[in-house]
Amino acid sequence: MTRRRFASGGDSIRLMVADREVVGHGINGRPIYFDSPDCPFPAIRYQEVNSKLCALREKELDDWKNLSLDEKKHSFCQTYAEFQHFTPEWKICLAVALWLVSVGIAISISMKTMLYGKLPQTFDDERQSAQLRRIIQLQMNPITGLSSKWCYQENKSNSIIGCHLKLNFSKAYTEVHSNCNVVYPNYLKYHQIKPCIPNEYP
Repeated sequence: MTRRRFASGGDSIRLMVADREVVGHGINGRPIYFDSPDCPFPAIRYQEVNSKLCALREKELDDWKNLSLDEKKHSFCQTYAEFQHFTPEWKICLAVALWLVSVGIAISISMKTMLYGKLPQTFDDERQSAQLRRIIQLQMNPITGLSSKWCYQENKSNSIIGCHLKLNFSKAYTEVHSNCNVVYPNYLKYHQIKPCIPNEYP
């Protein structure tokens, strides 16, 4: 029932159209007036029919060159220049966007200064150096991890991991290279562990 009423127009559409003449399909098949460059022919007239418009309609049946500019504009709400004019609404949108960004930045700064504490000690260079030495000494993830790039026979890294360590852990890389020859043998001797040499793998 509702679908049939909507398809046939319905009371709401009749009230919206009123006494205006339906002249075409329009932008979406509904009898509404809308100025758009994509659909320059609205479905209904801009104004309701009156005696003045009836005389103008009779005049429009002849050559439109005889019509004045005001008479041509009388059938439409706006001209192309008017409804395509650049409106200042973008300023409001930009102002709201900048305001939201500034509020977000202010909240993040306030949370970083007042809510969050200092970084953990593991972010210090000394702790990173100790962690890196520990990873190499315990041979953590020897298949694809950091230990797989370390040559335990010569106690040094290859070129790939060396570049990575120099870029990300410059101080740790220096300390590992300077101390691994002493720390690693002592660690193995203390725990009675045989060094794992890649050449001995089957």
